[in-house]
Amino acid sequence: MKIGSYEVRALETGAFALDGGAMFGVVPKTLWSKKIAVDDRNRIDMRLRCLLLKGEGRNILVDNGMGTKWNEKLIDIYRLDHSEYNLEKALAEHHLKPDQITDVWLTHLHFDHAGGSTKEENGRCVPAFPKAAYYVQKDHLEWAQNPKEKDRASFVANDWETLLKEGVLKIVEGEKEILPGCRARLFHGHTRASQGLFLDDGQTKLLFCADTIPTSLHLGLPWIMAYDNFPLITLEEKKKILKQAAKENWILVFEHCPLVAAARVEKTEKGFQILDTIQL
Repeated sequence: MKIGSYEVRALETGAFALDGGAMFGVVPKTLWSKKIAVDDRNRIDMRLRCLLLKGEGRNILVDNGMGTKWNEKLIDIYRLDHSEYNLEKALAEHHLKPDQITDVWLTHLHFDHAGGSTKEENGRCVPAFPKAAYYVQKDHLEWAQNPKEKDRASFVANDWETLLKEGVLKIVEGEKEILPGCRARLFHGHTRASQGLFLDDGQTKLLFCADTIPTSLHLGLPWIMAYDNFPLITLEEKKKILKQAAKENWILVFEHCPLVAAARVEKTEKGFQILDTIQL
């Protein structure tokens, strides 16, 4: 899909699984299990979906999945699977190699969004995209460096400490255009200062929702993850996003949804629903 000067593509970079109860918070299993299958350990299928923007002389990657720095125990816990989808394969399908990525937009630093930022090479941790600049919000980096007990386990320091040491992590502040045509929309419910990517060329509007609306199943307003630090803030953020998205025909990209990669939404008597799915 063309938006402004960019070709925009969704990249499937891996599959994993998380506890269904944690994914849907106060929504009881009797409801959410009707919409998505659950395994014998109460986990649901998830995707590690990223966004690729090609244009303006840049190859921009929005988030980068979980990466490969995982031991067997954690691979089992998260049912991490790169056999069908992986980042290098996804890039190769668009005739790109990791050293051709110019910019990496990090919505936030939880391991399922930033884990692919670095890799192990000859016994040391190095940037996975050696010629890229990485972008993160200042307030979020400070939160990640001093995490609260609520989401401490979601941060893996070598996903960004290496970037800081190498001088490639660019600290940005606020809702503004960070790269040409790419504007940050800040959300604070899931974690402090997560930056969704917003594109608007005057005709098409697209929001990469990250974990504010992680799947199409989270269009229901109270369907909020137990992982969220501030669920009532998430609720208000979702109301604002969905109201504007329905009114202005935005494309919403769902980073973790195993069912729908992107969609437009409408408001109905039963709340916000998918109007149509979008192929990216």
